[in-house]
This record gives sequence, structure tokens and C-alpha cells, in this order.
Amino acid sequence: MAKARDDNRKIVSENRKARFNYAIEENIEAGMVLTGTEVKSLRSGKATIAESYAQVKDGDVWLVNANIPEYGGGNRFNHEPTRVRKLLLKQREIEKLHKATEREGMTLIPLKVYFNERGIAKIDLGVARGKKLHDKRADTKERDWQRDKARLMKQKG
Repeated sequence: MAKARDDNRKIVSENRKARFNYAIEENIEAGMVLTGTEVKSLRSGKATIAESYAQVKDGDVWLVNANIPEYGGGNRFNHEPTRVRKLLLKQREIEKLHKATEREGMTLIPLKVYFNERGIAKIDLGVARGKKLHDKRADTKERDWQRDKARLMKQKG
């Protein structure tokens, strides 16, 4: 069922390292407050969220360090590429995220920026806990074993 939901989305940017560096406990979809040139730049598929994070501050959730490059035809009305952007969530969700980030080791990591089926820019946030080095090694070992197992099954027929 989740696969059918993914088919209608145009993914602009994905944070692939997030699932390796963090244990994602929960996903939350949020809207973003964007200017016109930011939307045009996103539609052209240019954005980087690899080193960004979200924080709860003064009762709002903010996306920090996400890079949406300037739009080529934006002239003097262009936006600042790495400005702090407000995320749109319900108050109940903001309170839930605030409580989650107050716990030790929890952080908000953007996983994907995409346009939904209605053409609205959305961001998928993960409530995550940082992995230790031995956890990363175990994940790598498991992934390698799954790949080898699939290769062996394919060879045997």
C-alpha cells in the first residue's frame, strides 16, 4: 500500500545516509513554507538535505541547513540558498516532536523532499536516534549477507 503512495510522488531530494547513520523510529510528513523561486528550483530537481536537520524552537519546527540553490531566472527576487525554513505541522504533532527531541539522543532528520500528487512540496521527517559504530557494522554485515544469499539463490536456480 505504501508503494502505491510513492508512485504519485516526485522525489526531489533524498537523504540516503540518514538510514545508515540513524535508527529511524517514526516518520512524519510536513509542509514547507517556501518562496516562489524556491519552488521553481525544487521543481527542477535541485536540493540537498544531506547535512540538514530540523529543530523545535518557540513552538514551531524549523528546517536548518537545507540547500535549495538559487533559481536561474530569479534575478533580484531570488532566495538565500541555505536559509532556515519553517515546517508546517499541527500543534499536537509539534508538541509530540518537542517531547521526542527532549529525550536524550533523539533528533529530527529530513529523509525526503518531494511533491505530492497535488503538486505541493512536502518533507518527510524522521524521529531518529544516532547509531553507534557497532550498530552500523551489524547493518553492513546484514546487508552483505542478504546480497550474498540472493546471489546464491539465483545461481542455484
